[in-house]
Amino acid sequence: MAPDAQTRLTFLEFSSPEPEKTQAFFADAFGWEFIDYGDDYKDIQGAGIAGGIARGDLRPPLAVLQTDDLEAMLETVRAAGAEITREIFSFPGGRRFQFREPGGNEMAVWSEN
Repeated sequence: MAPDAQTRLTFLEFSSPEPEKTQAFFADAFGWEFIDYGDDYKDIQGAGIAGGIARGDLRPPLAVLQTDDLEAMLETVRAAGAEITREIFSFPGGRRFQFREPGGNEMAVWSEN
């Protein structure tokens, strides 16, 4: 399948074992605001790109791409050599899957439906 011309980088997700501290730092240092989705997720507002802070072990930031056809993109990245690390799942606002590209970077693709 040919790459989806509408696939674009739209979101950057940070992990933190203490998201409240990460949120406070980002607010103090950069003036960012947040929407809280419970204790485990903070949606970043005003950073120039959409983003979030997920409670969890530290890992490199997760680059998240958006597509109009999630199932087709799953097959495209799989065929291009990616290892699927998390199959399609739902979250508030849409659905996504995660993968590791052959060079080792963990990434995700999401769709509104």
